[in-house]
Amino acid sequence: MYETLALVGATGAVGRIVIEQLVQREFPYKRLKLLASERSVGREVRVGGEAMTVELLEPGAFKDIDLVIASTPDEVSAEFAPWAVEAGSVVVDESGFWRMDPKVPLIIPEVNPEAVDSHQGIIASPNCSTTQMVVALAPLHRAAKVTRVVVSTYQATSGAGLSGNEELHDSVRNALTGQVHPPSTFQHPIGFNLIPQIGSEKHQGYTSEEMKMVYETRKILGDEQIQICPTCVRVPVTIGHSESILVETEKPLSVDEAIRLFEESEGITVVNDLEGQKYPMPRDCEGKDDVFVGRIRQDLSCSNGIAFWCVSDNLRKGAATNAVQIAELLVKRSSVLSGTA
Repeated sequence: MYETLALVGATGAVGRIVIEQLVQREFPYKRLKLLASERSVGREVRVGGEAMTVELLEPGAFKDIDLVIASTPDEVSAEFAPWAVEAGSVVVDESGFWRMDPKVPLIIPEVNPEAVDSHQGIIASPNCSTTQMVVALAPLHRAAKVTRVVVSTYQATSGAGLSGNEELHDSVRNALTGQVHPPSTFQHPIGFNLIPQIGSEKHQGYTSEEMKMVYETRKILGDEQIQICPTCVRVPVTIGHSESILVETEKPLSVDEAIRLFEESEGITVVNDLEGQKYPMPRDCEGKDDVFVGRIRQDLSCSNGIAFWCVSDNLRKGAATNAVQIAELLVKRSSVLSGTA
């Protein structure tokens, strides 16, 4: 059983949502430890009605800890995760460091829960833009086999952390007053602007963020043959990634069939009424855990194509919620294996 829990990165934006989710979802832990870097040690964080003190992230911090949920930069995860595994903990990691390691399962609980059983101490949660897309792709893939995906993302500034939102606010304020705000988090001013680059150049003109969507999607769906063409764009929205997705399938799917598949799938909410001007938008999806799909229509350029619009809160299902759901999955499957369910 997973009765003792540590949260690494407890003071960050995603870490705080993880705490909120643990409380709201009544995660069954008996003891919780909050861990962070030296600069955050001693800070108080409220967990439910209790004030807890943040402790130092160090090798000895994982003694007698069953389960770790971590939201840290890649380099931090690379260092601490082996400490935790050596101490006997299982790590649910939100960084990008372990995702493509062949020994580490990459999990979205609604999509590939069985893969969690192959873990060797570390379980990875996917990139935010990948997560919402794959939640939506999975029912179509099961029904008709996805062969090709063309996706354009419209990603919120919070995807770059707290500094991303701060820079958006400063950039907009300065633009309105005719001042110049030199960018630091992003490559260019983000106020009233779109930046078609997220991450560094990685492969044949595609960025690191775009290639994550290619590699991670194939790994989660277990199909290396899926062809994916991504374009990732940073937009002046604080919370909520949006994606325009075109899916080509091996077997034809009607729009009605696609809608039914979406509606019957766990974690998906359909908002699809163009005449009524109802479709997913970031401001409506903020603070919610589902993936929202709408504008569902037949592709005009391909006989086996379905096009749709997909929105999700990138800090929740794209990060914190998915990690907590993986932890819940571990608890559930360990209970079944032990015969206590």
